[in-house]
Amino acid sequence: MSSSVVAPAESLLRWYDRHRRSMPWRAPPGQTMDPYRVWLSEIMLQQTTVTAVIPYYERFVSRFPTVEALAAAPLDDVLSLWAGLGYYARARNLYACAKAVAAMGGFPQDLAGLLALPGIGAYTASAIGAIAFGIPTVPVDGNVERVTSRVFAIETPLPASKPAMRAAAETLGADPDAQARPSDFAQALFDLGATLCTPTSPACGVCPWTDNCAGRRRGIAATLPRKAPKKTRPVRYGVHFWLTDPAGHILLRRRPSSGLLGGMTELPGTPWREEPWTEAQAMPHAPAQADWRPAGQIRHGFTHFELYIDLFAAEVLGLTGEGFAHPIADLDRMALPSVMRKCVKVAIA
Repeated sequence: MSSSVVAPAESLLRWYDRHRRSMPWRAPPGQTMDPYRVWLSEIMLQQTTVTAVIPYYERFVSRFPTVEALAAAPLDDVLSLWAGLGYYARARNLYACAKAVAAMGGFPQDLAGLLALPGIGAYTASAIGAIAFGIPTVPVDGNVERVTSRVFAIETPLPASKPAMRAAAETLGADPDAQARPSDFAQALFDLGATLCTPTSPACGVCPWTDNCAGRRRGIAATLPRKAPKKTRPVRYGVHFWLTDPAGHILLRRRPSSGLLGGMTELPGTPWREEPWTEAQAMPHAPAQADWRPAGQIRHGFTHFELYIDLFAAEVLGLTGEGFAHPIADLDRMALPSVMRKCVKVAIA
């Protein structure tokens, strides 16, 4: 069966020309997309919503208007601007990638070259290639998975259905009209999934592919894509310490450059483990001998586990120990991950 029979690209592109979303990283119709802005937005959008990303993106391009500017910046500046977006390995890879691209004199304009860059996998390479360079490939994100699962009535639960969804996307992208406008076709699929073919209550009545959707014809569109039952996330526990001095400074330390929250700043504390810490077990990890008092508990959800942190606070005349002193009033400028910002909020409440 040809792609034009399954779901014609021409009807989707005609809809997109009328209803395309306005995004700060998108060029106006008819203009060439900036690969730097496409790449930056795609890295930020991984595991994050458009609404959450836009203010971070705008701050980034204001501070780093080109990939060369990003490559020349101190890593701490990049991490500070990234703080709150989560998945901090993305920020470190972003920085490494910027340095590589700047050294090359620009982004590679082929998929193999893009895939060789730090932090760029198959999806991101496909997105940059299609959107910025007009390579006839279809990037498959969550929106495209949802659209293809419904158009082709793919009932196998995720993640086992991912190969079938990729094959379906390739079928759609083989349409000559999609091949002629790969940048617009990729973004049209994103917009269709984000605005009409939504996770719940899809707007089938106004969809440009309503007559071509096998899921709608069978009355199962809203149930797709199917998902395997979620496993219960494990729970971990930690204790962190809010240690201040009379001059208004707080003791902070930097996490190791690799691993979870690598290179970010945190309050001193214990490792995170599967068993709760008693106060007696935690105090040997305290940064100083002091009159510690309980200051509250923080719950934070990571992708693969839930974390509970017991916070203790104390004040000493001089801040010593592992780490460095920093003004409490200037904490907003530090590269604090969201979990540590929660600790700060509880401590100063």
